[in-house]
Amino acid sequence: MPADDSDIDAVHRTQRMKMRLEETVKHLRQDIPKVEDPQLKAMFETSAEVLEGLLKAFRDYGRKNEAAWKR
Repeated sequence: MPADDSDIDAVHRTQRMKMRLEETVKHLRQDIPKVEDPQLKAMFETSAEVLEGLLKAFRDYGRKNEAAWKR
């Protein structure tokens, strides 16, 4: 696969993954008030925070603004 196609594929794949992560974060946060168990609420909140960290990593990769993502 030529570099240009590879770059386009990487952009497409990261955009799709970001959308999935965003959907999951939204779903977790929407469910927090719907559950009674405080430990489950905490697990949902923690999960959402962890996924937001992953979202930041995907955004940084797309922007190439971290040393790890620069060629």
